[in-house]
Amino acid sequence: MSEATTRPATWRVVIAFILDLFISFFIFGFIIASITGDTTEGGFELNGLPAIILFALVIAYMVGMPRIGGRLFQRLFKAI
Repeated sequence: MSEATTRPATWRVVIAFILDLFISFFIFGFIIASITGDTTEGGFELNGLPAIILFALVIAYMVGMPRIGGRLFQRLFKAI
């Protein structure tokens, strides 16, 4: 089998990455904002330590999940 047939299409990889990034940012952000009380009418607003925790969680999700089977949209788009 050639390498071209085993690799996913580039557009799937890019779209999966972007969607995983946005979804993880909003889910983790809302969870942290709910815990710290930083929710607003339009969503959430994180400053200082909660924002650093959010970025650390998003990076951990984006780096760690492919090592244990893939991120959500990677699996949905078969972009692994």
